[in-house]
Amino acid sequence: MVEISFEESLAELENIVQKLENGQLSLDESLLLFDKGIRLVRECDTMLKNTKQKVEKLIEENNCLVSEPFEVEDENIREK
Repeated sequence: MVEISFEESLAELENIVQKLENGQLSLDESLLLFDKGIRLVRECDTMLKNTKQKVEKLIEENNCLVSEPFEVEDENIREK
């Protein structure tokens, strides 16, 4: 199995959402894409959790873990 990056997974997920929202697919095609989308969401979630753990390890101070919120400064990333 070839691992794809978070960005590639997210782009594929966005593509699936667009296809599903279009409403041009058969029920079977929609279900297959929905299933693939769920798998991508789980993979992205796992990647994010692993990254969070790595960030927390890097923030460790005086043998105590200090958890700080991660702020994204990229203007292209906005919550919907």
